[in-house]
Amino acid sequence: MHLHSVNNIDKNHLLAALSAEESRRLSAHLELVPMLAGECLYEPDQHLNYVYFPTTAIISLLYLFESGSSAEIAAVGNEGMLGISVFMGGDSTSSWAVVQTAGRGYRLAAHLLQQEFNRMGLIQRLLLSYTQGLATQISQNAACNRHHSIEQQLCRWLLLRLDRLPHSHNNELMMTQELVANALGVRRESITEAAGRLQRAGMISYSRGHLSILNRAGLETRACECYAVCKKELNRLQMCSNVRKTAYMAHS
Repeated sequence: MHLHSVNNIDKNHLLAALSAEESRRLSAHLELVPMLAGECLYEPDQHLNYVYFPTTAIISLLYLFESGSSAEIAAVGNEGMLGISVFMGGDSTSSWAVVQTAGRGYRLAAHLLQQEFNRMGLIQRLLLSYTQGLATQISQNAACNRHHSIEQQLCRWLLLRLDRLPHSHNNELMMTQELVANALGVRRESITEAAGRLQRAGMISYSRGHLSILNRAGLETRACECYAVCKKELNRLQMCSNVRKTAYMAHS
């Protein structure tokens, strides 16, 4: 499916930062696909046949415990891609990848990304930089889940989701309290209590899986410092992509 027949690849920051030559090589193989809420894209130890570049969807990387409980280790949105194992020396992953916010994204055969990565062009530097950012997010999530209150975690989680959505969503998120509880690895009752406090404080409005952010600045003040760290990393990735593309074009 050719790119001109669907969405523009600029909606994904990594694809938007590719050189013209890399974009031409991959464009004929990028396929725009729907990503439905709850859809499982990867399972642990599954051979990765495809990688994904979300545009409007958000993917949750989850670790599932023997008890049946789960915890989100990272999220992937329009800032990055799903499937770093393909170019990091493996062909499988230890986590689940589940669509958390429905939308769309581009799918690419894993071996084609591997070939492009091995050319050692701009895309290799972009993907390695993104991997560093993903590692930062994973480590920050681990620290946050261990040391900060559920309300602080919920504020961080909501704000990072909002940062990854198109501006057309107008501060609105579609989610259930059960989904949030599974992502944060806590009881649903704990999320209900935390969300209730935020709603009474006029920060959010929640009804039947539909959540509206009424006071973003207020949420930012209630969030822990982990939000600022993750937000800074998202901004760094976007700026780094733009800088690398500009430098690459200047020297090519």
